[in-house]
Amino acid sequence: MIPDQERDLGQQPLARLLTELGLKPHDLVAASTEQITHKMVQRGCKGRRLTRNVQGKLLRALNTASGNTYGLPDLFTY
Repeated sequence: MIPDQERDLGQQPLARLLTELGLKPHDLVAASTEQITHKMVQRGCKGRRLTRNVQGKLLRALNTASGNTYGLPDLFTY
C-alpha cells in the first residue's frame, strides 16, 4: 500500500444500505457462505480501506441477505 494513501475514508454507502434495509452487521455474517467477520463489516461501514477480496465477500453477503443485486460502486466510494 502506498504510505500516504488515506486509510479512513469516512462512512461508506454500505452503512446507509444496511440501515435502509433494516439489516445489522450480524445479518451479513450469518448470510455469508464465505468466511467474513463482524470486524470486516464494521471496517467496511466506517470507511477503512478493504482489499478487493473482502469487498467482494461483503457484496455477496449483502446480496444474499437483502435479496437485491448490488455492485461494488453501490457499497464503496473508493
